[in-house]
Amino acid sequence: MPSIYDLKPRFQQLLRPLNTSLVRLGVTANMVTLVTMFLSVLLGVLVALQPYSSVLLLSVPIWLFVRMAFNAIDGMLAREHNMTSRLGAVLNEMGDVISDAALYLPLALIVGIVPWLVVIIVLMAVLIEMIGVVAIQIGASRRYDGPFGKSDRAFVFGVLFLLLGLGLSPGWWSNGLLWAMLVASVLTLINRGRRALEETDVR
Repeated sequence: MPSIYDLKPRFQQLLRPLNTSLVRLGVTANMVTLVTMFLSVLLGVLVALQPYSSVLLLSVPIWLFVRMAFNAIDGMLAREHNMTSRLGAVLNEMGDVISDAALYLPLALIVGIVPWLVVIIVLMAVLIEMIGVVAIQIGASRRYDGPFGKSDRAFVFGVLFLLLGLGLSPGWWSNGLLWAMLVASVLTLINRGRRALEETDVR
């Protein structure tokens, strides 16, 4: 199934000049990962404290785009500049899950949005990334299959935050979008598991 993740190689190409500059400054992949996680948690806490602040709500989609760039950069630094490590692998996986939870859970505090739907979608996000990693344990590659992987979640949640920040009142449209996200999450979970099993069968 297609996913925004498929655009990652082109996105990385655009970021390569910045990546080179960071190497010259002595920035490491783990530094980028940790700073990205810290800023995501900080923004999530601020939104949780003031869930009706238009400025904060509009800051989330902007940060999600920047975070996507940072995620691409830390991977490029690790692979292309001999910065891969076991610690880096752990930080990368945990950082994504923690950042997602911190940024998306505050939506549950907004009146008009079904809170348990937000919580379940965040839990599904954890399971989706978990099964992507578990694929390695059964002899497959790290699975990033869609249709609702990390980049896709960021895009849809970004749109939701953007509309709320612009003053659109939550209601049937926002909860309908959350239901669609939940269905897409289930499909993604099944898809990643199936593709991982198929890959091991081929091998």
